[in-house]
This record gives sequence, C-alpha cells and structure tokens, in this order.
Amino acid sequence: MGSELEARLSANFPGAQIDLIDESHLHAGHAGAKAGGAHFRLRIVHSSFAGLSRVARHRLVYDAVSDWMPQRIHALSVQALSPEE
Repeated sequence: MGSELEARLSANFPGAQIDLIDESHLHAGHAGAKAGGAHFRLRIVHSSFAGLSRVARHRLVYDAVSDWMPQRIHALSVQALSPEE
C-alpha cells in the first residue's frame, strides 16, 4: 500500500521529495484500522507548495488521494513544504 501511495503522489507531484512512513501498526485496534484503513505520516517537498497556506498545501495532497479515503487510507498526517523551506 505504501508503494502505491508513493507512486500516486509522485505522479501528482513530479520530482517531489517524498518521505512516507506507514504508522498503521501504531493504531492496531483503532476503529479505522479495524475497517482496513492505513495510517501514514507524509513529508513532501515540491515547488507547487510555494506561496500557499498550510491548508491549501494539504488540500492539494488530499485531492491527490481522495478516492482512497477513508477505505484504503484512514489517516494521513501531512507536512508539505516548498523547496525553499
């Protein structure tokens, strides 16, 4: 699942630096985990985030994976940065 998510993000943010950590094991027994949804922590650096607010950056990331939520991805913690940051 993690490699699929990374591929999806790479397709939407070409050339991005992507650090993706699957934290699903930390949420065993959680309601979202019971339904099969994974928990991820993402750090992504891409030029498209330059000049955008944190909310706008997160919206771009969530738009890229919205069809996977909440079934495949239950939680996605996002740190989206521009290359200058």
